[in-house]
Amino acid sequence: MQINAPFWDSLVFAGIDAVDACQLPGLTGFALHLLRDLDAVTAGLTPDWNSGSIEGAVNRLKKIKRQLYGRAGFEVLRKMILLQ
Repeated sequence: MQINAPFWDSLVFAGIDAVDACQLPGLTGFALHLLRDLDAVTAGLTPDWNSGSIEGAVNRLKKIKRQLYGRAGFEVLRKMILLQ
């Protein structure tokens, strides 16, 4: 396949070609469906946004919750979150 694409595209196509070569029915069907909807696969692998700040906030809340598990009620948890 000759497609002018970023580096990861070539990796996806190389993986699909390797699956086609192994001739396993379940995997070849999956690879065929990936090729049929390649635009959706490309859109899913290259988001325009980054969820790093949200993940950091969620991790911080989980850490506080783990620290207070079994020791305090909701009000203390709420105060800890608001104070940090």
